[in-house]
Amino acid sequence: MVHQLKLDLQFFAGEKTEKATPKKRQDTRKKGQVAKSSDVNTAIVLLGVFLTLFAIGPFMKDSLMNLFKHSFQVYMHETITIQNVHLIFLDILGKLFVVLGPIMLAAIVSAIVANYLQVGTLFAPEAIKMKLNKLDPIQGFKRIYSVRALVELVKSLLKILFVGLVAFSILWFSVYELLKLSQQSVHAALAFLGRMTVQMGLFAGAALLFLSVFDYFYQRYDHEKNIRMSKQDIKDEYKKSEGDPLIKSKIKQKQREMAMQRMMADVPKADVIITNPTHFAICLKYDGDKMDAPYVIAKGVDFIALKIREVAKSHNITIVENKPLARALYSQTEIGDPIPEEYFQAIAEILAYVYRLKNQVK
Repeated sequence: MVHQLKLDLQFFAGEKTEKATPKKRQDTRKKGQVAKSSDVNTAIVLLGVFLTLFAIGPFMKDSLMNLFKHSFQVYMHETITIQNVHLIFLDILGKLFVVLGPIMLAAIVSAIVANYLQVGTLFAPEAIKMKLNKLDPIQGFKRIYSVRALVELVKSLLKILFVGLVAFSILWFSVYELLKLSQQSVHAALAFLGRMTVQMGLFAGAALLFLSVFDYFYQRYDHEKNIRMSKQDIKDEYKKSEGDPLIKSKIKQKQREMAMQRMMADVPKADVIITNPTHFAICLKYDGDKMDAPYVIAKGVDFIALKIREVAKSHNITIVENKPLARALYSQTEIGDPIPEEYFQAIAEILAYVYRLKNQVK
């Protein structure tokens, strides 16, 4: 027994299988929906901060030591008043800003650079607007239990594993120096701990940057998947941007009708109508003030040619049958064009014949 399976192709009409159009990409970008990895930002900021610490570490140490010395040698011996406390607070705050300012500046610059490398220049105020659908518990539940949530869980576990492995490796290779800290001076112990902290931060940042590269490509893949369009979406976008094809066809039809009306209004001005005799009709006018040669004021084929002949008969316009000449003029000229030079002789004879008829009538 043969079973036939019927498929409704409209079922697949809504499947988002097509790549996003440039307009869709631009619209989503305006909404702040771009391919961006937060791990890239974290890694670059971490590297920027610890590189700054590595560069200005001695300066920070000297500045903090001087601040402590000044506090114990000067501030501790001053008379405590409301005004003194205010001035001491401002002085300490200014010195701490000099020490910590480069670190904060490095973090800000690193964050800006990380975002610029991923998405370029982007200002999307719509992304920070309050949207009530974000408070929907059903949508929140779907976000928690989704493939993306599973990917984020795997990413978090990998980050913990990598960063933990890097930190443990550094501690393992420095275990002998750590065991000897109790035998060293405070200055040497602090210097060693500072170097090890910076080293751990740099290596952890490098490990996180390595992982963030894969995360960035995943975010691009996920973004491309989310902005895919169905064939119907592309059709709707085309209608919105280019206009409804049905409306455009009606506009073109109306334009053709108006052009036809203008052309038929010029037929009574013709000196002669050259026909095929049934398929083509060419209206010629000779006006020495406008052109040196006769020119076409109307032309048509089949139904339009019939209408031209009817108007010509109603206005007593001379109709001359010349099949080769009618075909040639129809194919080689447009309305308003003078006749080609190779047909001057033939048209001159026809016009002479027309003028003789008019004189006989008079």
